[in-house]
Amino acid sequence: MTGTLYLIPVPLGPVDPESCLPLETLAVARRLDTFIAERAKTARAHLKTMGHPKPLQELAILELNEHTKAAEIPALLLPLKNGKDVGLMSEAGCPAIADPGAELVKAAHRENIAIFPLVGPSSILLALMASGLGGQHFCFHGYLPAKEPERTKKIRELEQAARKNASTQLFIETPYRSAAMLEALSATLTADTMISVGADLSLPDQLIKTLSARNWRGKSEMVKDRLVVFGIGF
Repeated sequence: MTGTLYLIPVPLGPVDPESCLPLETLAVARRLDTFIAERAKTARAHLKTMGHPKPLQELAILELNEHTKAAEIPALLLPLKNGKDVGLMSEAGCPAIADPGAELVKAAHRENIAIFPLVGPSSILLALMASGLGGQHFCFHGYLPAKEPERTKKIRELEQAARKNASTQLFIETPYRSAAMLEALSATLTADTMISVGADLSLPDQLIKTLSARNWRGKSEMVKDRLVVFGIGF
């Protein structure tokens, strides 16, 4: 019998896990002693705040990140193939969503290993829920190009896709580029195109606001140094 791969969401920031994670998710995290995560240090910090009963040094935490080669992934499945349940964790939010853990889940399916996703916060879905933009059809693009003219070109492509397909276009931006991105969006998009901002979602100082491109001009300081999920739609 193979083990089960549990997909364990974690908080999106420094908050009490019980404020955003169901008891079942916390119970599974506390029961397991083998985990796969992007960084072992971050995973141990999450497990500590989740109240894991074992000493953190006794937990086995394997790393899977952007540096992991495809040939190394089968070795990560060995504990599961030997019958041990394993937890897959992200740096923040849901594992395997805009996260390298997706490759592990794909490999687990090939090996007929059971997958059990647990409930927890996803910045992408929280941003979409709160945006007021269409939720029937949407697309997430990760990060847009940081430099011009590629950034402006991509923004215009997303606006065209949103208009043509009635599909909300979502993407994320790092804190140190979020203000510049909002400036670029408000300057590039048609004045009446809607821009949604979900910054530091689920944290005490979260910002959720949807305005037209015209009405966002001059307001980029609102998102400075904040992790933002942006949405474009109508």
